[in-house]
Amino acid sequence: MTSLRFVEQLRDLVDGVEVVLSDIWGVVHNGLESFPEACAALHAYRRRGGTVILITNAPRPADSVQRQLRKLGIADETYDAIVSSGDLARHFVAEHPGQKLFWIGPERDTSIHRGLDPTIAPLEAADYIICTGLFDDETESAEDYRAMLILALKRKLPLICANPDIVVERGDRLIYCAGAIAELYRELGGEVIFYGKPHRPIYERAMALAAERRGRPTPLDRVLAIGDSVRTDLTGALGFGIDCLFVTRGIHSEEFEGIDQLDPASVKELFGHPPRALMRELRW
Repeated sequence: MTSLRFVEQLRDLVDGVEVVLSDIWGVVHNGLESFPEACAALHAYRRRGGTVILITNAPRPADSVQRQLRKLGIADETYDAIVSSGDLARHFVAEHPGQKLFWIGPERDTSIHRGLDPTIAPLEAADYIICTGLFDDETESAEDYRAMLILALKRKLPLICANPDIVVERGDRLIYCAGAIAELYRELGGEVIFYGKPHRPIYERAMALAAERRGRPTPLDRVLAIGDSVRTDLTGALGFGIDCLFVTRGIHSEEFEGIDQLDPASVKELFGHPPRALMRELRW
């Protein structure tokens, strides 16, 4: 295993790359403000003929994600399409008509079942759980849900996780996501179905959209993933068979503070299998 150095420019990595699958949260914004240089880098790559598919573990449909991007000043020209874990979770709801769901998540995530008209039921009467996040991610952690999950386990309810992230940036803080609750339920012995990175369906959907845009499938050796999470972005990319550019400004920023180069031992400790390259923040 070799050492890893930081690169400064995306342009140095994309010769021969036809498709970029970019994470959103932590790469192009932090939940409160956009990163203009990252957006400009993706736009510049598209002007060179590349295709950019944004892949996100946001527990909302792609059109809701797009509205958030617009509010943060991220232009539609930054990307070609968006694939969200929320869209994939919606497919589960649509494929189980007549079943009752118990929903765990904040009010802002109601779009997860918009237009599907499911029956929302209390936990005691539900057939399955949809988890988009915590009811109050400003004050709660997964442990606040332990008693609820133990009851769900007794009823053998499957939990559909619409966001496998454990934590995400919000400004300069880390907040818990649906993945934290899902992992606790799995530890308790519950059945969990994950939608989003690092699982294959979101990558398969992203590559299908890229093929639509380009008029043909793209070989995986001509695809580059960009992300800031070892657990979701790097693991998902490697599992799907594509290279990954790892951005360190996100949830792992403290681990890389003051480091200019990683020796082989550090690479193995931090990543296991290394990304193609490191970049502090995405820029062209």
